[in-house]
Amino acid sequence: MAQVNYETSIQYLKGVGEKRAALYRKLGIQTIGDLLGYYPRTYLDFSHPYTIQEAPNGETCAVRAIVLKKGNEQRIRRGLSVFKVVVTDQVTDMTITFFNTKYLVDSLKIGEEYLFYGKISATLVRHEMASPMVFPARTDSLFSPVYSLTQGLSNKMISQNVKTALSLTAEETQDALPSPLRERYQLCHRRFAWQNIHFPKDAAALEVARRRLIFEELFLLAIGFSQVKSQTISHRGVPMKPVSLSAYYQALPYRLTGAQLRVIDEACRDMARGTTPMNRLIQGDVGSGKTAVAAACAYFAFQNGCQSVLMAPTEILAEQHYTTLSQLLEPLGMKIGILTGSMTAKEKRHCLGQLSDGQINFIVGTHALLEDSVAFSRLGLVITDEQHRFGVAQRITLAQKGENPHVMVMSATPIPRTLAYIIYGDLDISIIDELPKNRLPIKTYLISNDKLQRAYGFVRRHLDEGRQGYIVCPLVQAAQEGEDAQDLKAAVDYAQALSETVFQGYRVGCLHGKMKASEKESVMARFQSGEIQLLVSTTVVEVGVDVPNAVIMMIENADRFGLSQLHQLRGRVGRGAHQSYCILVSNTHNPQTIQRLKVICSSNDGFKISEQDLKLRGPGDFFGYRQHGLPALKIADMLTDVKLLDLAQGAARELLEGDPQLRRPEHQLLGTEVKKLLATSAG
Repeated sequence: MAQVNYETSIQYLKGVGEKRAALYRKLGIQTIGDLLGYYPRTYLDFSHPYTIQEAPNGETCAVRAIVLKKGNEQRIRRGLSVFKVVVTDQVTDMTITFFNTKYLVDSLKIGEEYLFYGKISATLVRHEMASPMVFPARTDSLFSPVYSLTQGLSNKMISQNVKTALSLTAEETQDALPSPLRERYQLCHRRFAWQNIHFPKDAAALEVARRRLIFEELFLLAIGFSQVKSQTISHRGVPMKPVSLSAYYQALPYRLTGAQLRVIDEACRDMARGTTPMNRLIQGDVGSGKTAVAAACAYFAFQNGCQSVLMAPTEILAEQHYTTLSQLLEPLGMKIGILTGSMTAKEKRHCLGQLSDGQINFIVGTHALLEDSVAFSRLGLVITDEQHRFGVAQRITLAQKGENPHVMVMSATPIPRTLAYIIYGDLDISIIDELPKNRLPIKTYLISNDKLQRAYGFVRRHLDEGRQGYIVCPLVQAAQEGEDAQDLKAAVDYAQALSETVFQGYRVGCLHGKMKASEKESVMARFQSGEIQLLVSTTVVEVGVDVPNAVIMMIENADRFGLSQLHQLRGRVGRGAHQSYCILVSNTHNPQTIQRLKVICSSNDGFKISEQDLKLRGPGDFFGYRQHGLPALKIADMLTDVKLLDLAQGAARELLEGDPQLRRPEHQLLGTEVKKLLATSAG
């Protein structure tokens, strides 16, 4: 084939073609460079293969053995063939069972040595292994890569394609990290890193490759976010003067906490400093009162003759903010508007007209606010709620509707500071670390399946008292997910089963992410109004509306969720005057998992929980699903790589001091890589 480089489409790599390229695109792999940057999720370790006798019973491991004899094909039933192969290490024999793999068994040669990788099953007299992976005893690498897959792509295919890509780009010498920087921080060349992250020569080479690639990822993020921040710093913010907020405080039906007052003060000082625009993240646990903080800042902007905008991820959340903000601010003379996708063309035109001529002082909406037709008279403050649902690019797009407006980002997902830097590296951070005094702590319990009937009775008793509740499941529908319905609860099936049995006669609703947006909005509105008593849902309710009457959150298969996600789900209750409860249901016997779940039972502090979550699960799983605003961290670990993070941040600051726009020839490729990385967080 013609000469290829890192930017060559994956389709033109030998052995790929059009159909396989389409499968690779599902994994986010478009080019040969993308493929080389698709790192293994783990490795099969052949560095210390076991003898048959020493292989740990019940565990997956590598065994080195010689093929002794091969049995004939046994047809158990139509479509199922079984082959028995006896292997030996000259001391002990082992029987290996293969299913429907005649070609593999035929390829095994009697008298030859192989590495068999699979789960050992042993008794005093027998050693067995079923369906192992088979490798030549003299394998090229002591570590065999294991990749995350999509249907139609096997590990063997990806591994072979990576080998081909490495071979065909062997002459490529370009590296995003300049040579002086690599020398200073003792980093290997990208070629060595890619070769040894996929096919490590040994454990030491793997560690050298990992260190280089982790540093590169954190370095690119630090550069990228510094550039985003410098774009803001290079302009003057919308000018505002210090004004009194006493009228706002006096009009509130409750007293703000010390933390809320501190964060309002930090934000207003930012807006009145007269130089650069505010660019601040407001982090607050569920129920900490971020909306009241946002309202205070919008009132501050209003007194300075400016408009404000708040973008929320869903229509129902936007509606909730609109109602709350109208109650808080309209008595003070502000006009609040709302703009969502479901509004009629006439309603939108009316709203947009009032917004552009300055009649609306504060508008709340969804992604509809990003449309070209949305124009402001004098936009001074941009607020995004649940920022991890949006990308950096969306936040910038909204801000560009004004002349360098102040930007506030709100998040109810407590994030450890190390991880917060990566997600929000371009923002200053304020934390509301205090809950309102009248909030009753949510009582949380962990139960196993044998206590379910008692839990159902507990739920019914509260429904009979006029309260409402949620039951959250990990799946939408068992048949569609390809999971065993006996092991994992699926919302659609479970809602139907409950409404026909233990909750017969109660008003049971169902909500999941595969429903149309209008259907989801309708179900949540019915739950909010009390028409639905018990809502069976997937995690789509994690960022939901205020339903003060909901007092019970039951989470099935709780071991399938991260602690931070469980805490977010629990935050759907405990929002009213009644005592609320969270019931975690899990049949796990894993001591570590039980310990993890007990963290939730013992604490209502989201920041403590998030630190534990990061320690126990690592950042790869921290949110439980991919967040739009988080650039995909492919290899860095925010818990174990803090020292490298510090080094990378220092290196980024130093490089940008000398070349802030990355215009030097030796920084051209670095600039390209930074743009590519930030594009992945565009949402």
